[in-house]
Amino acid sequence: MTSETIARAGHCTDRVEVPLRPACPPHTGAASAAWPEHVKAVIDRVGAAVLLVPVLPLLVLLVVVIRLDSPGPALFRQTRTGRGGRPFTMFKLRTMAVGAEEMLPALSHLDRGSGPMVKLSADPRVTRVGRLLRRLSLDELPQLWNVLRGEMSLVGPRPALPREVAQYDARARRRLDVKPGLTGPWQVSGRATLDWDRSIGLDLAYVDGWSLRGDLAVLVRTVGAVVGGRGAR
Repeated sequence: MTSETIARAGHCTDRVEVPLRPACPPHTGAASAAWPEHVKAVIDRVGAAVLLVPVLPLLVLLVVVIRLDSPGPALFRQTRTGRGGRPFTMFKLRTMAVGAEEMLPALSHLDRGSGPMVKLSADPRVTRVGRLLRRLSLDELPQLWNVLRGEMSLVGPRPALPREVAQYDARARRRLDVKPGLTGPWQVSGRATLDWDRSIGLDLAYVDGWSLRGDLAVLVRTVGAVVGGRGAR
């Protein structure tokens, strides 16, 4: 323990050890590094709450349109993998015919994806309204509820399916070090046109160097990518 020695007056040989009290608490690198994550979490939840207010009327309208276009529920629930490998239920507007997952094995010849990702060219499971929703990314709007619940972030790697995560190597599993996002680096860099290696490279670059300023830049670029419909499928 750090201490100083004080000589008593008249008794130079008598010395007493007095513990020094630090002027301020010792610096902890972990606490210093954690504060941006806390700010990000607050921004996520406040941002999701604010956005949900004007989005709700649009969601009601889209629910009606989806139900009129094809039979089945308008809201689609699916298990995805979150931070640290924890599963959660992700919400989307339905863009495919009911039973789309069961149709997938019969459509494997249309798969143009690489790595764990499945990308079907001219996917016949997608409905007419679903194609428009996907092009404008409107099908992702219900995930604001996932952000509000703390399961997702406004910005981060897109949430993967458990079957995709099961094929991850050690490098790819680093995508799970952060919360999945409503939008992310590959959504603003080509979306469905990117192959697996390019997608995972962008996601890992985000994981290694994310910042609040970088998140803001991705959100701004997302608007341009959605309006332009770049890389949508």
